[in-house]
Amino acid sequence: PPTLAFFINTSTPGRTVVSKIFDGLLDYGPDLKPRPQLAERVDVSPDGLTVRLKLRQNVQWHDGKPFSAADVKFSAEEVWRKHAPTARRVFQHLSKVETPDAHTVVLTLSKPTPVILNALDVVAAPVLPRHLYEGTDIPNNPYNNKPVGTGPFVFKEWARGSHIALERFDRYWAPGLPYLDKLTFKIIPDVAGRATALETGAIQYGERNPVTFADADRLAKLPNLVVSTEGYNGFAGWLWLIPNLRDPVIGKLKVRQAILHAINREALVKTVWGGYATPATGPVSSLLKTFYTKDTKQYPFDRKKAEALLDEAGYPKKADGFRFKLDHDFIPFGDDYRRTGEFVRQSLRAVGIDVTLRAQDLASWTRNVFADYNFQLVSSWGINWQDPQIGVEQHYWSKAESKGTPWQNASGYASPEADRLIEAAQVERDPAKRVKLYQDFQKLAQEDLALLNLFEFRWFGVWDKRLRNVTDTFDHSQNNFARVWFESKA
Repeated sequence: PPTLAFFINTSTPGRTVVSKIFDGLLDYGPDLKPRPQLAERVDVSPDGLTVRLKLRQNVQWHDGKPFSAADVKFSAEEVWRKHAPTARRVFQHLSKVETPDAHTVVLTLSKPTPVILNALDVVAAPVLPRHLYEGTDIPNNPYNNKPVGTGPFVFKEWARGSHIALERFDRYWAPGLPYLDKLTFKIIPDVAGRATALETGAIQYGERNPVTFADADRLAKLPNLVVSTEGYNGFAGWLWLIPNLRDPVIGKLKVRQAILHAINREALVKTVWGGYATPATGPVSSLLKTFYTKDTKQYPFDRKKAEALLDEAGYPKKADGFRFKLDHDFIPFGDDYRRTGEFVRQSLRAVGIDVTLRAQDLASWTRNVFADYNFQLVSSWGINWQDPQIGVEQHYWSKAESKGTPWQNASGYASPEADRLIEAAQVERDPAKRVKLYQDFQKLAQEDLALLNLFEFRWFGVWDKRLRNVTDTFDHSQNNFARVWFESKA
């Protein structure tokens, strides 16, 4: 992980580790319904303006200090509203935080915010120990990378480039839990090395596509391993191309339409992603069944249509056979993303767009895309989470644009109609009306193409067959492993 400061950087490797060290106010099951963690009960007033959290008693931080409402109040005021990427949007209407007693927190809102019930997990609404963070420089607090939490496992050490070690918290609030004595996260950058370690039993668990698709098919046939896409219902991911709408070429709608028509997405998911993906119909994954609609504008593979649109946009082919030059910077997360970039490059060159594929390190890519807006077309991916407001709106809402903050409206999209739909959904308390707003938003998103949605992921995990309760979660990466156990070899 780049850091364990999960309340600032929500990267998957970091989230995988800290979700075992910290608990959230709520957790969510495979059905995406809330389950109590630090909050035993959450009550919302009839007008939607008051949220009362009844906290669990007899919870301790790993250093022995008692967990209380004061920790939640501090986190809400100093972390959610100032640092946490998701919470800054979810709790934008939070006007007051009160603690009537040590185990009650009352959140007062200036406007109804129904998404809150879907956004109280460990990463969306992180709760930090007040006694270790109050009065400090929070982003640079030394406990960020030696965290003290309330979760089932205690941080022991981080040997950079080697491993992160956690041990069982003997005073965890749930009697008898966790079942496991220790967890060791091994850092294995080489994908072949990860496959070998799983095959030999050197490691017993890997999540979010830990091996190549070919290796996944091979490992699935072994008697000691499970390869499964279960447990990712709330981690509904999709990959897209981000066009820089500030660019005079890619800012033209017909150019963006042509790019989508030029890419054979069925072939892309089959050849590059091994069938562990499906073409996207818009920004909301079909796995998020409550909100999803397939009734959106589509751009089927059609090179002739792509070429006609490019002609109409004012870019006829020149003597060299190309219309214009375009830089494409793929997200540097591994070989599958590089190969996706190569597929896009080949597809666009076939219709006369001279694409240069640029490989960068993650720090440079992130700075160019999200801080300097120095790009034309990049590939990236994101997660819907349990609700489009949590994982989708930040890419389309004009007010989400935050120069320097990763994955916040990098395209520069600003549509009054999109803003109207998004902001109406933020405060709409009627579930059916809220769903309709998001379905209308999906239709608009596919018309305007602020993101060029390519496909939905079908993540898979690989684990030892003796391991139990791995998929009893909405997201593998945030399973706190309290109820994960090994079946006896006998």
